Amino acid sequence: MLLDSWTLHLRAERKSPQTLKSYGDGVRKFLSWSEQTGRPPELDRPTVNAFIADLLEAGAEASTARARQLSLRRLSAWLAEEGEISRDELLALKPPKLDAKVVNPLTTEQLQALLAACNGKEFRERRDEAIVRLMIESGARASEVVDMTVTGIDLRAGSALIERGKGGAGRRVPFSSTAGRALDRWLRVRRTHRLADTDTLWLGERGKLFGYQGLYRALEYRAELAEIPDFHPHRLRHTAATRWLAAGGSEGGLMAVAGWSRRDMIDRYTRATASDRAADEARGLNLGDL
Repeated sequence: MLLDSWTLHLRAERKSPQTLKSYGDGVRKFLSWSEQTGRPPELDRPTVNAFIADLLEAGAEASTARARQLSLRRLSAWLAEEGEISRDELLALKPPKLDAKVVNPLTTEQLQALLAACNGKEFRERRDEAIVRLMIESGARASEVVDMTVTGIDLRAGSALIERGKGGAGRRVPFSSTAGRALDRWLRVRRTHRLADTDTLWLGERGKLFGYQGLYRALEYRAELAEIPDFHPHRLRHTAATRWLAAGGSEGGLMAVAGWSRRDMIDRYTRATASDRAADEARGLNLGDL
């Protein structure tokens, strides 16, 4: 019952569907672990730390363990605020340290192969090419792309509206005339869909809507055709950030387009090519001219 009340509270705060799912999954995993281990589901440090330790020992990624812990910290804080518990025992509990993973961006050859895998004039092909081009230029998150609307696309200005990004902030992201052409082709094909009168930008086949799982499956299918190993839609965001800096784009511009408020996010997303950029910069500096 309290979990339902907390979920209602989160919805009232306009948390995104992805956040609601992440928080709910974290709490349910904790309750399942408590039942399996015979340990009372107390929201105190020893219990939560044991839960996180078991997750990590079972092979969970540090980012997953961090998300699970965050959901419990948020629940504990809410329970204390609502007077359901005497105090928040998880206050200031440190999250698990994240691994400094390197995510390799797609190469130019891989991008070309991915786009070639979308070639065609049919409904799916037009949609998937528009999605790929928009993502590799704008760096938008997959969830942000899924939520885009027809009225949010300005083909003349070359921009797409993200009404509510991570953290609740909206922004406009730019796209080139090439991506604009792909979007225009998609919008024209989209007119034949049963749900063409809705404002949802992306639509599925057979008269269906198109959510995150649909986007994930569509992009994975194109990546498989392009023979790109270890593909995940999030690699397109890393690729967009890397291409922006490699083309001479400013860090401030990248932060604005990507929807980042912290400078360290640039390092996180472009770590794989940092040494290459430094080498190119060093050659341009001509430090050997003495």
